Amino acid sequence: MRTYVGYITIFLLVPVLILFIFLSYQEWSLAQSPYHVLDERIPIESIELAQNSYMKAANGKVISEISTGGKRTYLKLEDIPLFLENLFIVTEDQKFYDHAGVDLSGISRALLINSQNKTIEQGGSTITQQLARNVYLSHDRTYNRKLSELIYAYQIERKKSKPEIMELYLNAIYFSNGAYGIEAASQYYFSKPTGELSKAELAFLAAIPNNPENYNPLKHFDATKKRQERLLKQMVAEGDLGQAEYEKLIKSTIKLDLSTPVDLYPDYVTYVHQELKNLVASSEGLDKSLQSPDVAIRKQAEAELDIKVEKLLNSGVTIHTALDTKLQTQSKTAVQSKIGVNDIEGALVVIQHHTHELVSLIGGKDYKKNSFNRAYQGYRQPGSAIKPLLDYAPYLEETDADINQLVSGASYCSNSYCPKNYSGDSYGMVTLRTAFAQSYNTPAIRIFEKTGVETSFKYLDAFDFKKVSKKDHHTSSAIGGFEYGMSPLELTNAYTSFNDGNYQPARAIIKVTDQEGKVLYKWKDRSKEIWNKSTVAKMRQLLHETTLSGTARKAYFPTDYVGGKTGTTNDVKDMWFVGLTANYTTGVWIGRDKPSNLQSIYSHTPHVLIWKDISQTAE
Repeated sequence: MRTYVGYITIFLLVPVLILFIFLSYQEWSLAQSPYHVLDERIPIESIELAQNSYMKAANGKVISEISTGGKRTYLKLEDIPLFLENLFIVTEDQKFYDHAGVDLSGISRALLINSQNKTIEQGGSTITQQLARNVYLSHDRTYNRKLSELIYAYQIERKKSKPEIMELYLNAIYFSNGAYGIEAASQYYFSKPTGELSKAELAFLAAIPNNPENYNPLKHFDATKKRQERLLKQMVAEGDLGQAEYEKLIKSTIKLDLSTPVDLYPDYVTYVHQELKNLVASSEGLDKSLQSPDVAIRKQAEAELDIKVEKLLNSGVTIHTALDTKLQTQSKTAVQSKIGVNDIEGALVVIQHHTHELVSLIGGKDYKKNSFNRAYQGYRQPGSAIKPLLDYAPYLEETDADINQLVSGASYCSNSYCPKNYSGDSYGMVTLRTAFAQSYNTPAIRIFEKTGVETSFKYLDAFDFKKVSKKDHHTSSAIGGFEYGMSPLELTNAYTSFNDGNYQPARAIIKVTDQEGKVLYKWKDRSKEIWNKSTVAKMRQLLHETTLSGTARKAYFPTDYVGGKTGTTNDVKDMWFVGLTANYTTGVWIGRDKPSNLQSIYSHTPHVLIWKDISQTAE
């Protein structure tokens, strides 16, 4: 009873409101135009509905649907069946194309129909009012909200054409279960686009928005079906549907075929979200503020960045990535099978070093989306894997030495720092190629000192290792003794410089486009030369011989080129292998999240075998 009294009250208030506006017009005119006041208080130039965004792999396959709170895919009116448009007009707002946002006769009709059915079948609101409610207002059943709805509807009618309003309405209304708009509903309930739905299916979906809870097909299928039949009967009564077709439609079987959101390859997708923030920050000039020592400036920049990224992801963009889905699947399998069921973890990075594209990334053995991603968030000591970048390449670059040059492999001790070779043995004079392939420590320290600490780090600084600082500028860094270390992604990135001497950070994101295909964001990285051709040739020879006769013999397989370097930290807490083939640079790390000894698996060289599996697949 209270509901009907409320409708009658609204019915009586509407003409009062109109009369009030009319009588006040002259007073408003003396001060400001009423339209000016409305435009100032209720600016409606563009109505932007949050939409799903999509992330795609290199082959064009959707790997992640991105939505913040609900699913929506926007459709143009010309792509929506006319039958559905007519159905909503007949059942919700028969004078849609005649009124200016409010229909007094519609309110009267709603009162009559609701009283006859003893339930709320129609709310009396026009399609424009419903749009206003869905976009700007709450769904509270209060008089204040209803009056606000009338004003917003009037303003929308002033600013938008009828086809525009209908298009927005069919994309805005809620179809229960997180589906907003007809296309999201079609995809969710029937796993096909709106254009492929039958009239019976369209009418079934049209039954939901009137009361998304009561007509939720997953909970109240029969109630939804009965309402579908009532809607179709209304179309018959209005002459928009023939009796024979009506009989056929209500007898049509409605079979739901629910779809689940696409959310694949969590390791890679999680990283892409982080890279997207970096891309937007770089493109929008926020980098400097985000790195400011001033906390207030930094927090303001972070808040601004979050708003920009959220707005972008709500606009229906497509994030095109370099992901190789086949390689990603193989990478996950290799990490899981070679490590086994235990508390040992692994991370893997594969970069196409000709294009500088990040084609595969594994953040953990059984990685869960948005959890700690070891591939780019895990910073660990690199062990001997740092030697090519900090010791050998800088030495060759500075001296142009021959790789057959002799260097002492004897014991080393300076200022109480007395590192040993891994075997514990002391060697005599050895060639650079032997010292490198066998990963002797003392020769590496000696050539590091000959080059000079600062000169050596000048080369390393070119790779932008995030946590390498002045505190690391000491002798022990020559064999991996860093304060924090580096991530697998950073180290693998740096090794790509041994392809041709140039460095450019690898990117997962190729471009971000809007719904029309316009490029909104794209990396504008420039390659920089680190090593000259002579140094590159020598380093590639050293890396290659390590796989032939050195510590990474298990990595070798017949192909155009194979080369790499192992790395093991003190007490075997970390195991690394980073290497190159003709087209790819791949890095593998194995360890525990809480560092501890890995001696039990060391002889099995899982890091090297994982690398080999992936490199063979990639090539």
